[in-house]
Amino acid sequence: MMDAIDKKILRAIQVNSRQSSQALGEQIGLSATSCQRRLKKLRAAGVIAKEVAVLDGAQLDQFVTILVEVIIKQGSSANLSRFKRNMRSHPAVQQCYYVTGTHDFVLVITASSMLAYEKLTYELFFADELVQKFHSTVVMENVKLGLSLPV
Repeated sequence: MMDAIDKKILRAIQVNSRQSSQALGEQIGLSATSCQRRLKKLRAAGVIAKEVAVLDGAQLDQFVTILVEVIIKQGSSANLSRFKRNMRSHPAVQQCYYVTGTHDFVLVITASSMLAYEKLTYELFFADELVQKFHSTVVMENVKLGLSLPV
């Protein structure tokens, strides 16, 4: 069970997961050893699912972000599972959400250019017989980009 100190740790590492246990402890009022022990417990419990580096796509020529709504032809569990698996394995697909409403999936895709995205549409959507329809919206500016959860 998480307590208020665990939540403070989670808030702090969402801002900077690279800070030392000493710095983290000073920030939240614990010893470095206590912070390490609590972090280990949170990782083991799966509360901390992954620790990653967030890269600046503009510096890596990955500067076009596209939001894509996808409708699957037949929503059987096997078809949905296959589509999910395909999206998980493709490096251009940054996020994939199975949703309710008029579409089955909403994707966040990044590409180096619109030409590169056009090629991706053939690979991901036109060549997949499960895809009935998709709609793309090109992001003009990433106003806020984050993965932090309010803890």
